[in-house]
Amino acid sequence: MRLLVVEDNPALQKSLRRGLAEEGFSVDVAQDGTEALHLAGEIAYDGILLDRMLPGLDGLSVLSRLRAQGVKTPVLMLTALGEIHDRVAGLDSGADDYLVKPFAFEELLARLRVLLRRGHGSASNRIELGPLLLDLAARTASVHGQRLDLTAREYALLQLFALNPGKALTRSEIVEHLYDEESDRDSNVIDVFIARLRKKLDATGLSGAALIRTQRGVGYVFDPVAAGLLAEGHG
Repeated sequence: MRLLVVEDNPALQKSLRRGLAEEGFSVDVAQDGTEALHLAGEIAYDGILLDRMLPGLDGLSVLSRLRAQGVKTPVLMLTALGEIHDRVAGLDSGADDYLVKPFAFEELLARLRVLLRRGHGSASNRIELGPLLLDLAARTASVHGQRLDLTAREYALLQLFALNPGKALTRSEIVEHLYDEESDRDSNVIDVFIARLRKKLDATGLSGAALIRTQRGVGYVFDPVAAGLLAEGHG
């Protein structure tokens, strides 16, 4: 999943980027409000970590403008301002949650997972599709209790699909969610990742091709019904 970190403190920005990358996120950074507004308006991020006190355009102004533009990306606002009226101002501007500095990285991760789950309509860290289980907190996947041996990129791809069942995703959309701005990106490599993921699913007794279905002229659809993991009309 791809995040935008908006933070003007170089040390904190570096720490957040490194920590989030270690947790499997693709991370872009912005150091001021103007850059944040541009990036968040151009890229469909899964979540935004937004510092309130920024040079130039402050966090509240960035958030208000994004919401006015129709950008619905979940936003976790970070700030040293912890008074109730400060938190209310942030929430009223469109923030989904508010975290006061200094904070524990573990709490930031937990709050971020809540926002990301909510953004995809999931109330739990566990996505259960018949015998297929994804644990979003542990970043693991298993079938019939047997853990799938996935690379970080393969897991990120499976998680993206599992959070968007039935939705056709183009190769470009998949790339946008899996890679940050500094990564070498090639939409053709997505076909390679999907082929590997399908093969590993096949080895568990599932049908990889049915679960991750090719939709000609569009891209790929994660279809747990066609794969027999869910009954027709589930949910």
